[in-house]
Amino acid sequence: MLLMMPWPPTKLSPNARVHWAQLAKAKKEYRQACAWTALSQGARRLEASGLHVSLTFYPPTRRAIDLDNCLARFKAGIDGLVDVLCVDDSKWKLTIAKADEIGGYVKVELLEVIRPSE
Repeated sequence: MLLMMPWPPTKLSPNARVHWAQLAKAKKEYRQACAWTALSQGARRLEASGLHVSLTFYPPTRRAIDLDNCLARFKAGIDGLVDVLCVDDSKWKLTIAKADEIGGYVKVELLEVIRPSE
C-alpha cells in the first residue's frame, strides 16, 4: 500500500521553539490530517501483529534538513496512521530516507504486513 501524507508543519520540528499549547494543537491537527488523508487513499484497519513501513521524505524546498528531524516532525503523522491502521507503532519496523527531489510530502509504503500467528 502506498500513501502520500502532507509535509509536517514547522511547529513540529524539534528545533522549533513553540509554546506547549501551540505545539499540542499542531500535533492534534496534523495527526487528524494524516488520518483523514490515509482514509481518503483507501487505508483501513489491518489484521496484523506488525508492519514494515518505509518513509521517504520529499522536503518542500532544497533547504538542508536532517533526516532525524524529518522523522521527529512526522511522529504525529505516524500516530494518525496508527489510528487508521490499528497496528501499534511499537510493532513497526521503519526504513527512512530523504529524497533528492522536492515535493512537500511524505511517501509511506507498507512493505510487509506481519500477520498474527494462529
